[in-house]
Amino acid sequence: MTRTTGVFLTAAAALLLAAAAYLFVSENGAELPEGFVQGNGRIEAEQVEIAPARAGRVAKVLTAEGSLVAAGDVLVVMDTDELAATHDRARAEVALARQTRAEAEALVVQRQSEHRRAEHELERATALLAGRNISETLHEERDTIHSVAEAVLGAAEARVATAEAGIAAAEAEVRRIAAQIEDSTLNAPMPGRVLYRLAEPGEVVGAGGPILTLLSLENIYMEVFLPAREAGLLPIGAEARIVLDALPDYAIPATVTFVSPEAQFTPKQVETLSEREQLVFRVRVRIPQDLVAARIEHVKTGLRGIAVIRLDPAMEWPEALDRRIPAELFE
Repeated sequence: MTRTTGVFLTAAAALLLAAAAYLFVSENGAELPEGFVQGNGRIEAEQVEIAPARAGRVAKVLTAEGSLVAAGDVLVVMDTDELAATHDRARAEVALARQTRAEAEALVVQRQSEHRRAEHELERATALLAGRNISETLHEERDTIHSVAEAVLGAAEARVATAEAGIAAAEAEVRRIAAQIEDSTLNAPMPGRVLYRLAEPGEVVGAGGPILTLLSLENIYMEVFLPAREAGLLPIGAEARIVLDALPDYAIPATVTFVSPEAQFTPKQVETLSEREQLVFRVRVRIPQDLVAARIEHVKTGLRGIAVIRLDPAMEWPEALDRRIPAELFE
């Protein structure tokens, strides 16, 4: 082979490699038509700590790391022996308070009878005094007896009110302890995946001490960082496509749900030094919940990729960014 032929073949090979590189970059969204912007990011989800409201001993942990859970599933059961005993005592206090009220009400009936008798005696004494048939001293005695009976009746009625307040307080204590017992069963607040199991049965944890870390699958998103000239044009609700490194041939529909009102320096994990030196705005694109629900067993956070956002709704999506993930891919 001559030198000229070798140079020609080398140049041809370089052109083919350049063409292949252009097609790959174009299909993966690095070069976009007017009206589109893109940024690097990774799939993220909100993390929720599953923790008891009060300190106690862990009785059961009913799920393992990596498990999928549905909203309402029981995840952790705390030991409630001490609370159960306290609950029984509180209910006994309610019964005692009700008995005290019954006794106070019976005493009120007795004092009412005594008051009516003293009132009747005072009325008779007043009539007799008018006819000068009794002395003023005797009338004063009847008046004093009536006043005492009236005061005693008032005290008895006050005891009934106190007993009723005691019942209310005891019943409130029963409800409080019942709520603590109910709170000792920790349920999943939303569908998710168990990311970390941080405590085991028999361990004592403090109030608010996490036992499980749950990765919420209700809000799956990617955050990208865009310069002001691009972020300033983004409306909330703009359409987006997410292309993952693991699935470079397909695009996942998404929607812009948040644009930060403040500029910041790009975080260190975002690729190049030149990007990190720019002031940018944080933008969040969220994957629709119905798509997440349909592929919930395959959702994994941390997957890297790009998010492409359409600024102009009139623009058509490039074909490479409009290829949806086929259902049979996960069967």
